[in-house]
Amino acid sequence: MTQSSQTWGQAFGQFVERAGRKIPDPVIIFMAFYPLAFLITVVMGGHTFESMGAGGEPITYEILPMYQAEHMRWVFDNALLTNWLGFGNGVLGVIFVVMLAIGIAERSGLFGALIKRAGSHIPQALLPLLLMFMGIMSSIATDAGYLVLIPLAGLLYAGLGRNPLIGMAVAFAGVSAGFSANLFPGPVDAIMGVNAQAFAEAQGVPFATADGTPLRPATMNYWFILASTFVLTFTGYFVTRRFIEPKLDGQPFEVPDDIEPGEFEVSESERRGLKASLLGALVAIAVLLGLIFGPLASFENEAGVRVEPWMDNIIMLITIFFVIVGVFFGVAAGTFRSVADVVKAMVSQMNTMGYILVLTFFCYNFLGLMSYSGLGSYITYLGAETLLALRLEQFPVLLLLGFIITTAIINIFIGGLMSKWMLLGPIFIPMLYFVNPAMTPDLVAAAFRVADSATNIITPMMSYAGVILAFMRKYRPEMGFGDMLLIMLPYSIAFMLIWPALLVLFFTLGIPLGF
Repeated sequence: MTQSSQTWGQAFGQFVERAGRKIPDPVIIFMAFYPLAFLITVVMGGHTFESMGAGGEPITYEILPMYQAEHMRWVFDNALLTNWLGFGNGVLGVIFVVMLAIGIAERSGLFGALIKRAGSHIPQALLPLLLMFMGIMSSIATDAGYLVLIPLAGLLYAGLGRNPLIGMAVAFAGVSAGFSANLFPGPVDAIMGVNAQAFAEAQGVPFATADGTPLRPATMNYWFILASTFVLTFTGYFVTRRFIEPKLDGQPFEVPDDIEPGEFEVSESERRGLKASLLGALVAIAVLLGLIFGPLASFENEAGVRVEPWMDNIIMLITIFFVIVGVFFGVAAGTFRSVADVVKAMVSQMNTMGYILVLTFFCYNFLGLMSYSGLGSYITYLGAETLLALRLEQFPVLLLLGFIITTAIINIFIGGLMSKWMLLGPIFIPMLYFVNPAMTPDLVAAAFRVADSATNIITPMMSYAGVILAFMRKYRPEMGFGDMLLIMLPYSIAFMLIWPALLVLFFTLGIPLGF
């Protein structure tokens, strides 16, 4: 790599870092949005406008003057139970239940042990391929991919006498750029899905596919993320072999004395836990099958409509699976010696949810105000009218790609998948649908996930960017963010080309995104 390109990379990295630091925290943004929206209703109170309903019929809306006594009473009467805790039929509760289960599995040590076990049995020829795959799969394990797999990948390459940055780069690409792909539905799917449903229903958008089939929040993108897992794995493998290895293999590196390979080896207690977790998985599957073919079995109601209770409760079934497997591992490995330890694991996970509580309080109250006052519908109306004036309703693929590019650029400056989803989802889900009904909530959510993940690895705003840079500096102490950006940029570009193309293929061929 030439000196000029290094200078450009460092300059770009510094610009992104400076610009990103000037953007307020999403909580502060919502705190500012609320009084701003309130003042707008004071100025525009009584204004009416007409938009098309879901069935094509004209609907007249009015912006309510929120300063009037009856509307002020609504603000205070609904701030806690309806707008926050009850938003989207209790979406916050669903988020917490899922995170409780993930907390048990993670704090037991299950996820870390799985990553270390797989990492110690990778043939060198398949190292980039399997590290990419493991990185993508680790997204279900929250922090474990960042804190275990990436440094482990560096050690594996160092042990082979090769540049550790190669392994860390491909693992980082899998963990972060492939964050929204997986073989199994996880907490991200559940949380994004239930919020998408709430955003859609708040503005009269059917939570259904283009042909009217109702969507299920946790699995509405499943077929797409399943296909994405394999497409991204081979894309990352190609980028590593074609661009990353030729660039880094000949560069010098150092292995500091404070790095102990044994730190990332599977311990005897973890081996016991992994064996027990296999039994736990069988028990969990048996329990789930008992529920699916027992009290949650499908049936036809009095109207002759087929009802599938087990699919409607897929989030709880996923939760049960993680709880059982995590407990089996923890007991065998010795991390859970009593029921109190399991409780502590859940409490520990909840300690990390404080920010979510603060964010959702201001976000959901803001969205409640936007919905009640009619201001949210008005913003959607203005955006839809603008897109219609540009005649983009005739080009749904352009709408889709435009949203992906917009989100990808925003992601460079604002970190956090959920905080951006809270900002963009309530606007774009109804806006794109009313421009073209083919832009259904599941399609918009899938497009958001593509854009958000693909640029994670080239922004300092991603929460683990500093951590990964510190890991890499162990092998190259003078390394800066611009240097890391130059290493990761080929992955980001490749993913931004291949992943949207896969989504467009699903869309144009009418392949269901999920079930």
